[in-house]
Amino acid sequence: MQTRFKDKVILLTGGTGSFGRAFSRRLVRDHDFKALRILSRDELKQSEMRKAIEDPRLRFLLGDVRDRERVYRAMQGVDIAIHAAALKQIPAAEYNPFEAVKTNILGAQNIIDAAIDCGVGKVVALSTDKAVNPVNLYGATKLCAEKIVVQGNAYTGGRGTRLSCVRYGNVVGSRGSVIPLFREQRESGTVTITDPRMTRFWITLDEAVEFVLDSLDNLHGGEVFVPILPSMKITDLARAMAPDCQIKEIGIRPGEKLHEVMVTEDEARHTLRFDKFFVLEPEHPWWKSEKWEGGERLADGFRYSSDNNTQWLSVEELRQMIGEG
Repeated sequence: MQTRFKDKVILLTGGTGSFGRAFSRRLVRDHDFKALRILSRDELKQSEMRKAIEDPRLRFLLGDVRDRERVYRAMQGVDIAIHAAALKQIPAAEYNPFEAVKTNILGAQNIIDAAIDCGVGKVVALSTDKAVNPVNLYGATKLCAEKIVVQGNAYTGGRGTRLSCVRYGNVVGSRGSVIPLFREQRESGTVTITDPRMTRFWITLDEAVEFVLDSLDNLHGGEVFVPILPSMKITDLARAMAPDCQIKEIGIRPGEKLHEVMVTEDEARHTLRFDKFFVLEPEHPWWKSEKWEGGERLADGFRYSSDNNTQWLSVEELRQMIGEG
């Protein structure tokens, strides 16, 4: 059992989601900790998760990150906070824009304020590639959340709270991903793709959890951490999952990109590359920030995009990754 969280109380918002369940399982399996508080809205999902992960150190708190008082209550006595709660379905956010703002932006502000006022040591907020040059409301709300988490360090004063973000792309097999869709469609003999040119970064749930854990160890406050990931072609994924099926092109959907970008040319000017990740340093560190040692400064004009990646997953590698091999 690892002791990095020994005697620590951890708060996980959105803890009944795909990431939250994987993170909780990892902590229970591999780590010594005092308590893991899971704050989420759905009592049924909490009940199912309680049965699936039986451990007395898990505390299930019903509540919404929009509810400032509840967030403050949940944050009392917490050492580390992982903020994973969000409204992330793009069409739903477009149709219910005020709700997306309340959860993804104002909810993040509640987490920041409560963490600082309650003396939480470290906060990591989960972001997304959709926050980079956003073309839909979900991405715009996550961009705002990134900005206020990073600059939230300016409010900490001498309290010692440090806040950072992790930004990564598509998670293999998460709820709402294309994999369950392909599995359902292949029974009919036809799978649909929006555009054959489409590429995506690809990360497994276990890799996402490991990346968050590593970022907790490494953060100084104010960084955005971006993992170095392989890319895949959507046509290769279709061939991996449905090799005998017809592929039907249906056209790109509103608010969808052909390729993912996780570090833009402008961000590259204040980004360091390490073996397994990039660190986007804060541009306006009005607070006292530790300096990162080592790392490679990126070349002028560098852009980390899924279509210009040097690492690509083959059809066979995709098949093994999603358990189809």
